[in-house]
Amino acid sequence: MNPIKLGITIGDLNGIGLEVILKTLADERVLRYCTPVIYGSTKVVAYHKNIIDPFDYQINSIQHGESPRTDRINVVNCWSENVNITLGKPSDNSGKYAYMALDIAAADLKAGLIDALVTAPINKQAMKLADFPFPGHTEYFTQAFQSVESLMLMVNEELRIGLVTNHLPIREVAQDITKEKVTTKISILHETLKIDFGIERPTIAVLGLNPHAGDGGVIGSEEENIIRPAVIAAKKNGIMSLGPYPADSLFGSGQYRKFDGILAMYHDQGLVPFKLLSFGKGVNYTAGLPYIRTSPDHGTAYDIAGKNEADPSSFRQALFSAIDIVRKRKDHIESHSNPIKTKARLDAEVENAGPLAENEEEG
Repeated sequence: MNPIKLGITIGDLNGIGLEVILKTLADERVLRYCTPVIYGSTKVVAYHKNIIDPFDYQINSIQHGESPRTDRINVVNCWSENVNITLGKPSDNSGKYAYMALDIAAADLKAGLIDALVTAPINKQAMKLADFPFPGHTEYFTQAFQSVESLMLMVNEELRIGLVTNHLPIREVAQDITKEKVTTKISILHETLKIDFGIERPTIAVLGLNPHAGDGGVIGSEEENIIRPAVIAAKKNGIMSLGPYPADSLFGSGQYRKFDGILAMYHDQGLVPFKLLSFGKGVNYTAGLPYIRTSPDHGTAYDIAGKNEADPSSFRQALFSAIDIVRKRKDHIESHSNPIKTKARLDAEVENAGPLAENEEEG
């Protein structure tokens, strides 16, 4: 297999993005698994490199469209001018150059010049100053890749939580939830668990919107009128979806561990338990797109920018998750184009898993 070409956007140059990128890439073993291609500029990379404990970086500067070296960290120069860096503060400059890097990286991803993309954090205020017309990365890539719908999916080794609504004020959440939208999100989650995570028959828990999942209609009608019908529709399409469940009970009792994926109705309903259980080790994955994009589960962390205190664990996990999903997708395409090989693989999985696998599937 050819080395996976992994694009990396620098994010907000006033935040910790480049710090966690460079700390991750300082481990020379990363080059065994991918060819890193950073979208930004060598000048900005050099500035942040000097903040970190010295490493023996071997950086290859390339222009847009050039082939990267497989034995180096490659940097695509998305601009040539000098940039004013004001660590720890949002600015129109930090938004402008983050936006520029995103556009060039997204174009290269669509053109097949890179196999996947890992995005360092951006700041919403800085992006607004730069006239970025999207609430976040998820919405940007959904439009850039001309997808009708996508799914913001938070992932760690044991937990995968998708969102029906992303960056919406709470007062707008209920009106944005429809049966069609919930059904679509369940379907995207199901396909993602199968193709990108290799789970043959995933089970999905769907959360309610209201406290106690509406308590039979006493605390709201969305569960009975919208969410439950969506769950039933998904089941008719062969998807093992269950719910709606009260969010507090599902997570508080530990029952979430029985499911391969969980669908939350809004941002904090999903991200509060996710970050409580895996902060600093989680990954934000945009599911439902024709291309692969991951990101760490944290923000720009302006308060520690430039202090060499940022933990690269989440970015490292995002990088390796992107590599793993590239392989999973290629394996899925290969296996489904060869039915004999598919059956042989499934037989081998059953034989190796034994009775435990059957019990897990029933759960």
